[in-house]
Order: sequence, then C-alpha cells, then structure tokens
Amino acid sequence: MAGNLKKLAMCAGVAFGGLAMAQDAAPAAPAQEPVKAPSADAVKNTWDYFYRGQGQGPVLVEARLCTEVAKDGPNKFECTAEVSPDGVKANTSVMLWQSYLVPQGDSIEDLMVQVKQGNVVRETKDVKIKGEGWRSRQWTGVRLNKAGDWTISVMRGDQELKSIKVKVL
Repeated sequence: MAGNLKKLAMCAGVAFGGLAMAQDAAPAAPAQEPVKAPSADAVKNTWDYFYRGQGQGPVLVEARLCTEVAKDGPNKFECTAEVSPDGVKANTSVMLWQSYLVPQGDSIEDLMVQVKQGNVVRETKDVKIKGEGWRSRQWTGVRLNKAGDWTISVMRGDQELKSIKVKVL
C-alpha cells in the first residue's frame, strides 16, 4: 500500500503542484516557466483517490521547514520563507509546513510532528486534517532551542512519512 501511496503522491504533485485549490481561490500565477501538463492517467488516479479513497489515509505531497507562512495575499497559506540549508539560529520560530491530498470527507487524526535533537525526542504534536478540497495544508510550530543536529518528522502511527534534518547554530 505504501508503494501505491507514493505513486499517488507523485501523481498528486504532478497534477496539482503549484495550484492552491483547497480552501481558497487559486491566486493569479506570476510570470514563470510553463508547467508540464500531467498525464491523463495521473489526473484520473488523483481524482479516483480523492473521490473514492475514503479510509485509505492521507498522501503527504510536500513538507518544508519554514520561518514564514503567508496569512493573506496571493501566496496565502504558502511557505514563503524556508529555513536556510546552512541552518538556523537557536530559538528561531520555525514551522513544519505540510500539504496533503486527503480523500473527500475524511478526517485524519492520527498524524504527528515529532521533533528530535540527535536521538532524543524533544516534542511531539498532533496534526488533524480534513478532506475538504484538493489540498489540505497545515503548519505546525516547533521549538529548536539548542544548538545541534535536529530532525523534524511527520509520522502516522509508527510510520515516518517525511523527515527533514536541520542544523541549529
């Protein structure tokens, strides 16, 4: 099933990457390179999952560690400033921004964001999402208050969906 979810996540990312179709209207796209159209099969698989995949769980399409999420404007609910690959200073406010495809009408209540410093779990936060639109976005604030190597993970039960490593200076 995990293989199918990964394929579906790829399809969803291809089919709807860059479009904000969830709870708000899609903003006018700034001038940029054309986006490659997904295959008909990719779109059909995504539609099938959204409309008939109830009970199969969410597809985590994207996760980013951000210092800023837009509250309004054309990038509303988007990660507008990611944590630098060089790291972040201790006690900087950061958020794990997540984007999911959730089957229509489903409520997912068994997701968690887990924060580790080295191998020590420092914080775990519950995440709840609903299948109300093509894309459900969530951002979870996390504390990185000491220097060292940290890992922020999205978990569903004991399954790790995505992990991001960050150096805290």
